[in-house]
Amino acid sequence: METAIFAGGCFWCMVKPFDTQPGIESVVSGYTGGHTVNPTYAQVATHTTGHTEAVKVTFNPQIISYAQLVEIYWRQTDPTDASGQFQDRGDSYRPVIYVNSPAQRQAAEASKTRLAASGQFDAPIVTQIEAAQPFYPAEDEHQDFYRRNPLRYQIEEMGGREAFIRQNWH
Repeated sequence: METAIFAGGCFWCMVKPFDTQPGIESVVSGYTGGHTVNPTYAQVATHTTGHTEAVKVTFNPQIISYAQLVEIYWRQTDPTDASGQFQDRGDSYRPVIYVNSPAQRQAAEASKTRLAASGQFDAPIVTQIEAAQPFYPAEDEHQDFYRRNPLRYQIEEMGGREAFIRQNWH
């Protein structure tokens, strides 16, 4: 098994797209990229810890490749918005692909270059690609949110993400 870490706005909305793919063992919501050890949701929400809300995907590379995961990631985000994602604003919601190895960095950079060259977006692709840092799982109430709170999850998705995906990725 390998792991991949993606930040694309609210972590609630980043779980389902990965969780429903073959070869995925787990998708954990959490925090990464900051300077506070073991932060809480309340701390991260203050935008002072430096963390992003992210998901850690554990996957079987013999069934689904890291490159395929990156492609799934792009289709959940607005890669032209560095200030957050959809209705979620601030550094804790910025789009970042956190890489665990040189091979992951190469795959992520190549995918970003292809996306930028595709002309799909008029604005530059600003999603960052950064080295993975410690990942701290979020509190239990944030895990598997789309399953446990389907109505609230749907409301969150309707906050701009769903319409953007439909318009730009399908």
